[in-house]
Amino acid sequence: MAEHPAYPVGLRLAGRRVVVLGGGQVAQRRLPALIAAGADVHLVSPGATPSVEAMADAGEITWSKRPYADGDLAEAWYALIATSDSEANGRASAEAEAHRVWCVRSDDADAATAWTPATGHSEGVTVAVLTTDARGRDPRHTAAIRDAVVEGLRDGTLVAPHYRTRTPGVALVGGGPGDPDLITVRGRRLLAEADVVIADRLGPRDLLAELPPHVEVIDAAKIPYGRFMAQEAINNALIEHARQGKSVVRLKGGDPYVFGRGMEELQALAEAGVACTVVPGISSSISVPGAAGIPVTHRGVAHEFTVVSGHVAPDDERSLVDWPSLARLTGTLVILMGVDKIGKIAETLVAHGKSPDTPVALVQEGTTAAQRRVDATLATVAEVVRTQDVRPPAVIVVGAVVDVGSETSE
Repeated sequence: MAEHPAYPVGLRLAGRRVVVLGGGQVAQRRLPALIAAGADVHLVSPGATPSVEAMADAGEITWSKRPYADGDLAEAWYALIATSDSEANGRASAEAEAHRVWCVRSDDADAATAWTPATGHSEGVTVAVLTTDARGRDPRHTAAIRDAVVEGLRDGTLVAPHYRTRTPGVALVGGGPGDPDLITVRGRRLLAEADVVIADRLGPRDLLAELPPHVEVIDAAKIPYGRFMAQEAINNALIEHARQGKSVVRLKGGDPYVFGRGMEELQALAEAGVACTVVPGISSSISVPGAAGIPVTHRGVAHEFTVVSGHVAPDDERSLVDWPSLARLTGTLVILMGVDKIGKIAETLVAHGKSPDTPVALVQEGTTAAQRRVDATLATVAEVVRTQDVRPPAVIVVGAVVDVGSETSE
């Protein structure tokens, strides 16, 4: 029987039931796009990666913690089958066929009724690339075409760049605060050339969906109070894959050197003799307040801003922050990783001279579709965090600049 090309179509999944079987790397890479499309996503899997768990904990998906069972695809519009159980995958695929549910299979594309194209985005345009011959499908080829079109759309030329040869080694890439469009051009290019990506939860996770299937994604997400990958294990993974001749990208949120432990990784790579490139990223300390309408400095209001880590409380002996001195500054204070310590931080600042009426803004999930801003004062911030259920990641801004943006928007 002659091979027929796939018929390209865009699925409008907002509010429609989508079933994902398996909570591993494939799901981790595909779920963000399904969530962004507004799909009613139901995950069926006994376990999941930390990043997938975080999506469930945040209410972005519904998770049934069990293996696939007949009937799970009932009422589904679309299904992604990505478990490690080939027998279960076959049964699920048969159920999808019987109920006329379009189905993608990560283990057997020829047995699927739908294929996931290599996708990219530019200025409101989604580029999706599928090969016309299933026998010659090459994910690197489709990804390269996708990248060429997206690059051309971005610079206005639509001229495809030359395909780059992958260079063994490691690139520490700052992915920015969360919005995938805020990664640097160099960072995006290195990501497109990677064989292995070791990614943090706070990195721009939507970019993982653009990676071709051959790319190995290692979840190094440090989820608060959840599972985490020890720094030593991350260092060892970087070294091990680079020594295998692979191009490795360490995708980090924000900037690698702003509370990102990037220097620790660089030092470990240097000691192991592994070549490393550092790609700076947009720090959430500036970009997230800006996205929420808050300038960290403003003429006549603040002539300086200070960025501190709040992951250790002021009264903790491990703290390296001079909180009494910070309380005497008249500029802006930006606190990262401080949501659960903000009550103690506010008390300390007030105790050392800061006015209890000092404005405070908390910007949760900054630059993403889930961004929200909650305002308070030093006197009320602890209670506001509790009653408004503010959760990390959130950037906290303390100072008069908090009111500057709100004045112009009124």
